[in-house]
Amino acid sequence: MNGADALVATLGANGIEVVFANAGTSEMHVVAALDGAPGLRPVLCLFEGVATGAADGYARVSGGVAATLLHLGPGLANGWANLHNARRAGVPVLNVVGVHPDAHDRLDPPLSSRVGQLAASLGGAVTTVHRTADVPAAAAQALASARHPRAQVSTLLVPADVAWSPFGDAPSRWPTVVAPEPVAPAPDDVARALGWLRAGRAALVVGGALTSTDLSRAAAVAQATGARLLLETFPTIVDHGAGTPSPERIVYLSDFAIPQLSGLDRVVLVGAAEPVGFFAYPDLPSRLLGAGCQVLDLGGRGAHPATALALLAAAAEADGGPGDAAPPPAVPSGPLTPVTFAAAVAATVPEGAIVVDEANTGGVHLYDALAGAAPHRLMTLTGGAIGFGLPAALGAALASDAPVIALVADGALEYTTQALWSLAREDLDVTVVVVANAAYDILRLERARLGPLPTSGASHLLTDLGSPVIDHVSLARAYGVPARRVESADELVTALARRAPGHSGPQLIEVPLAPLAL
Repeated sequence: MNGADALVATLGANGIEVVFANAGTSEMHVVAALDGAPGLRPVLCLFEGVATGAADGYARVSGGVAATLLHLGPGLANGWANLHNARRAGVPVLNVVGVHPDAHDRLDPPLSSRVGQLAASLGGAVTTVHRTADVPAAAAQALASARHPRAQVSTLLVPADVAWSPFGDAPSRWPTVVAPEPVAPAPDDVARALGWLRAGRAALVVGGALTSTDLSRAAAVAQATGARLLLETFPTIVDHGAGTPSPERIVYLSDFAIPQLSGLDRVVLVGAAEPVGFFAYPDLPSRLLGAGCQVLDLGGRGAHPATALALLAAAAEADGGPGDAAPPPAVPSGPLTPVTFAAAVAATVPEGAIVVDEANTGGVHLYDALAGAAPHRLMTLTGGAIGFGLPAALGAALASDAPVIALVADGALEYTTQALWSLAREDLDVTVVVVANAAYDILRLERARLGPLPTSGASHLLTDLGSPVIDHVSLARAYGVPARRVESADELVTALARRAPGHSGPQLIEVPLAPLAL
């Protein structure tokens, strides 16, 4: 065995089943080692941002560690944005990054970079293997960092000479890492939180990964205490649909979130961060809660909310029951609008599906429309870095046998279109719905704050995607994905409800929507 063989064996012993990879020369010995590990599935991604976004989606759905294989500092840099999303979502990801041997790196070769500093900016541990004999222990250390009670993005730097050097005979047992127990809040904190919620003018704000049971407990606590129940703007992954409570979601735009949250004196957070504006504005406060509002974080940001909600429900003697009976979605007809688009998705989503929402401005009605739809799981853009939807759908489909629906705005799609090729190569049951308004519509909205929108000049050029028009149908077909364009809500319902004839893999549906009227 060499160091690469020992690395792959340690990953396999720790339950890693999929590696999302865009490897280079420095990782060739690791690539070769995968030939001898039939239980570890390599998934080729044509861009590192696809590999890291797929790892994020895989970890959200599976609940376990997802792994990537990346090439030096530039490879990690290319994947950094979607690792930021994973970090903000609190999901465990392990990046294995091949680097130069020290003796070679000292010569400052062209691809040399400060890769350790780049990895450290993700917040998790950065572990460098200095000796081949230390590979198993270092890999286990990096996995332990990812599996921290507050899950992290960790990075293992593997010099090429460590990978190619002899390791010796395989040990009788490779080191394994046991997943830690969830962080439980102290009894005094639970009692304090309950007192706050009962005091009036209070809200319970939940977020992170939430099951139907978690949401039912949260709804029961809110009902028992008289507090409002709110959901963070972009939760990691939540059960949604008929039979599951659908909390009021905090609005994305500060202009609307501030009045939504006004009047609260106390807020208890479970799995969510304190609501703050996504951006700073000269005429708006960054803190969305009122100046005198007190905040209690029960369990800490990143802790799994299930434990805190169970303790809180028990202390409140609140039994979680079925969710409010949202009306079943009606099948829409007529022109395509944000309302009929959301209604079409809600009317056709299969039971048990995973819905990845990166529809952005085109999806403003989705959350509410899906409240009465068939039960499903909903993933959102937790970190706010676009280019998440397609890769996350790839990872979700590999982590589950459930059908996946990826709702992606055209501007976001262009960041990681290469994921279409991986969807086709892996023959995954993913329906990609491209919401095409030929604009960076959110930027048009932000530009409109400064005055009337120009129809020419730099402001127009930097927000317009319609010159030339992007043909998403042809683009998908070029990557091997069957595709069609719909022109009405009726056609969208038909396309969503029917798979492409004789095709079990991915499909793409282009949905033209007009930009927001500003």
